[in-house]
Amino acid sequence: MASNLLKGTMILTVGLLLSRILGVLYVIPFYQIIGEEYIALYQYAYTPYSIMLAIAVSGVPVAVSKFVSKYNALGDYATGRKLMKSSMLLMSITGFLGFLILFFLADPIAHMIIKDDEAAFSLNDVASVIKYVSFAVIVVPLMSLIRGFFQGYQHMTPTAVSQLWEQIVRILFVLAGGFFVVYILNGTEKTAISFAVFAAFLGALASLGVLYWYWKKLKPEFDLKLNDSGSPRSDVSLKNIYKEILIYTVPFALVGVINPLFQFIDMITFNRAMSSIGISGDISNTLLGMLNYSTHKLVMIPVMLATGFSMALIPFITSYYAKQDFVQVRKSLDQSFQILLFLTVPAAMGIAVLSGDFYHLFYETSKTGSTVLAHYAPVAILFALYPVTTAILQGIDRQKLIILNLLLGILTKLLLNTPLIKAFETDGAILATACGYLVAIGLNMFAIRKTLHYKSTMVIRRSILILIVNALMLTIVFVIKLGLENLFVIDSKMEALLVIMVCASIGAVFYGYITLRLGLAQKLFGEKITRFTKKLGFKEK
Repeated sequence: MASNLLKGTMILTVGLLLSRILGVLYVIPFYQIIGEEYIALYQYAYTPYSIMLAIAVSGVPVAVSKFVSKYNALGDYATGRKLMKSSMLLMSITGFLGFLILFFLADPIAHMIIKDDEAAFSLNDVASVIKYVSFAVIVVPLMSLIRGFFQGYQHMTPTAVSQLWEQIVRILFVLAGGFFVVYILNGTEKTAISFAVFAAFLGALASLGVLYWYWKKLKPEFDLKLNDSGSPRSDVSLKNIYKEILIYTVPFALVGVINPLFQFIDMITFNRAMSSIGISGDISNTLLGMLNYSTHKLVMIPVMLATGFSMALIPFITSYYAKQDFVQVRKSLDQSFQILLFLTVPAAMGIAVLSGDFYHLFYETSKTGSTVLAHYAPVAILFALYPVTTAILQGIDRQKLIILNLLLGILTKLLLNTPLIKAFETDGAILATACGYLVAIGLNMFAIRKTLHYKSTMVIRRSILILIVNALMLTIVFVIKLGLENLFVIDSKMEALLVIMVCASIGAVFYGYITLRLGLAQKLFGEKITRFTKKLGFKEK
């Protein structure tokens, strides 16, 4: 059972990681096709779409898998099948309603985002791309339901493979469609973006096709378990089924919605705030594109480490808390916070130090873009901390506090965004985002401390140690970067990649060596790494 769980988790993690990596890499050619000034228009479509999906389906796979696995463990396979049959129609209706809402709200949303007299994009341009992306909402709820059902039977491969195919097909249509429109048909970049956002619908269809293939393949196994259970009829009412699913889903949806909501606040306030201090619509749209798309894609790289980590944390915390084993709960929290900081701090700060090279590699040489990235990258640490603290609150049954803390974080961002943008321009939006996350995370931590009486001086001491080691590492990386820049002029993407690889490799070796020499890595990652490091001559501290 343990090996199956580990195998399933690895499959899901690898699939998610590959999907995310593709989602980052495709921006290099896509940026070259549509250009810097049109990135904002692409993001104008995706942010409302992300919010709609987060509200409608975020958490559905996890909630359904938790529900199905729970009743399967009791030998009641019929209840899971009952959920599946009744929810197929419900998710189809939900998807179609979500599509209609987003499609017909496209014009009001466009009015919220830009003013009538902005030169860069018209209201019709923005409304049009939102309408094109809205078609994907039709398919995604049903797709999420099926993924959750498979996961409930510990079949992680269908989810991983369907996620990967969804991303591959979407990216192929984004790039091929954009290239065909701009270079073959000599069409406009705006038309290319409309096709690019519509590719989300095509990718979702491809994913649904993969899931259908797996359903045909695995259905005999599901039927056999149902028949062997000896209880083909379920006693659980649909009302209770949906009530339980809703309880599972809402907290996950809230975790998924915070980032798109923060981006949406930027969308509806950024251009107006910049206009009030005399910055033109063309410039503010380009800066917003840098903030919400170009740099955001890179900033989210370290957050990938936290996504699977937070999801894996929930069952452990839940299990220990249910047993009232508070010693193990606190040990889990200690290890979780330390590992998270150990992994995300060097990744986020490394991107900040090498921001010029990262921006050049993925997009183009841009002093403004690299500055925005350098200032934005450290916020990735907060992006990673939030889902982990929320996962802990879920594990200790404090769902209401998750909602309250999220709302207060969003309110902070909303109140601070416009005045800070007027004072600091793009940095103001970044600062408002950091403040909003700090409020939400701080309140989450306060709730954790009050509920579990959690206070760890060890975590504080080791966090300070991690920060000191990172400061030394980043100093070395910065000096090496300056040395390479003095040796040759970095004017190509391959040279930018070379600088990143050399600096990152030396930084990683230094970070690994120092943390192993101090015994920090051994304490965080346990026996397996200790056995390995002893062979290399490192003693356990």
